[in-house]
Parts: sequence; structure tokens; C-alpha cells
Amino acid sequence: MPAQHIDRDLDQRTLTITARFDAPVERVWAVYEDPRQLERVWGPPTHPATFVQHELTPGSRSLYYMTSPEGERFGGWWEIQTVDAPARFTFDDGFADADLNPAADMPVAHNVYAFAAQDGGTVATYVSFFASAEDLQQVLEMGVEEGATEALNQIDGYLAA
Repeated sequence: MPAQHIDRDLDQRTLTITARFDAPVERVWAVYEDPRQLERVWGPPTHPATFVQHELTPGSRSLYYMTSPEGERFGGWWEIQTVDAPARFTFDDGFADADLNPAADMPVAHNVYAFAAQDGGTVATYVSFFASAEDLQQVLEMGVEEGATEALNQIDGYLAA
């Protein structure tokens, strides 16, 4: 399984996930760069994503929604800050309303996604920083840990297909 370690640190207000993929860094990077590929692995399998806007360049905004089995849509957004292909990118990530506008009353995470070659594969480190321990606790209660694990565990299968 790709998701190997999860660390929740309420004192530091961080959620860190480490994963290993059986593909070169450049191939894993391509998944995050291409919205059609990203749709295949962003979100748990029961809530597939649709990216209506995505460009992995500094200053750009990505807009997406995940669809539940019942057809309910859950929106989200990214604001891309830095990109150092294929090693790392940083972005803010938040929830969105039905029109994909940022939901002001929901937590926002600052994320650092880093990718490093190891033994013919890729080790990925995903770190999310929250403004408060309460924000981190809220997303944990919403199931972010389980959802992220399910999403990451799809990547090897997708890359092998």
C-alpha cells in the first residue's frame, strides 16, 4: 500500500502522510500536473473528483468537486504558490460552496507536497499545516485521514494500468 505513515500533530497543527509509489518521480509528478490524471486519484474511490480548472503553475487556482455515490457534490479549491517540478509544490487548499467559491467558514490548509526518488520508485511526503488545532481537528473529524489514505492508495493501480 502506498500510504505508509500518518502523523497527526495537534500541537504543531500538522497532518503528515508519507507514501511510496512504484513509479519514477516524473511519472508521479505527471499525475498532479494533469487534471485528467489527477481526477483518477484525488479523493477516495467512492467520491471521484472532477477538476473544472487546474494548472500547476504559481499563482493559479484549481477548482474541483467530488461526487458522492448519491450524487452530492463537495467543492474544493487550491491556490498554487510554488512549483519546483518534479520535486515539490506548495498550495493552499480549502473547501468550496456549490458554485466553487471558497467557503469562508471552513478550514484552509497550507500544503507542501514533496517527491523524491528511492529504489526505482518515489517517496512522497504530504504535509498540511492548519491555522489552529481546532481546524486540524475539524478536518480529522470529517474523515480527511481516511479519505486521503484511500485516495493515495489508488495511485499505484492507476499508474500500472
